[in-house]
Amino acid sequence: MMLRLALLLALLALPLKAEEVVMGLSRDQVRINTTFEGSEILVFGAVKREAPIPEQPLDVIVTIAGPSKPLTVRRKERVLGIWVNTDSVGIDAAPSFYAVAASAPLSEVLSNVEDLRHKISINSAIRSVGAPASIKDAQAFTDALIRIRMRQNAYQILEGAVSLEEQTLFRVAFELPANLTEGEYRTRIFLTRGGEVVSQYETGIDVRKVGLERWLFTMSREQAMLYGLMSLAIAIVAGWSASAVFRMMRQGG
Repeated sequence: MMLRLALLLALLALPLKAEEVVMGLSRDQVRINTTFEGSEILVFGAVKREAPIPEQPLDVIVTIAGPSKPLTVRRKERVLGIWVNTDSVGIDAAPSFYAVAASAPLSEVLSNVEDLRHKISINSAIRSVGAPASIKDAQAFTDALIRIRMRQNAYQILEGAVSLEEQTLFRVAFELPANLTEGEYRTRIFLTRGGEVVSQYETGIDVRKVGLERWLFTMSREQAMLYGLMSLAIAIVAGWSASAVFRMMRQGG
């Protein structure tokens, strides 16, 4: 009830437009510590209108994109019984996390032209592939990257997950995995009719490491040698402790 009231008050405060998105987040900050095991983000909103609802049905698409970075995708082949890297393809930028949710299958609510324009689908969100001329199946490398990250829950396609009530109120929940990359997570909402984007809204979710996690992360980047020595010392102590416990158990038996 309170959520609906807040959305209605926000709608009244907007300037006049044919259709416009009013959006909210259950949280706009995520803090990662040593006990972080993932987080759920609820995206909700409403559609403000200054005219009767059109006959053509409205659909809603929501995307969340983590920081992007370049990477190389390599193909492995079996040579003389050993798996080795063969061909490789460079990707200019791929989001560390990407989730796209829609009120219906993407193929039904988004045209190819609009997808290319707004880079909504996972394939479109991965920026240009630089493949050598000798590689004829460059798209296969992008497809492999998507498959791997979908298995890790880093890429998500949630078709039909957006709940849309009376062509006005919508909501969807996203599960963020534990292995999030720090940075700004770009969050976008698109309203579509007949596959065309009629309105959009964008905001961000700030993801940061805190506490011991932040200290270790900073040390690994700024004092790599000290971090390596500390990791080695911890491994030696852990190994010695395990050996001592094992000897005590044998003697006690």
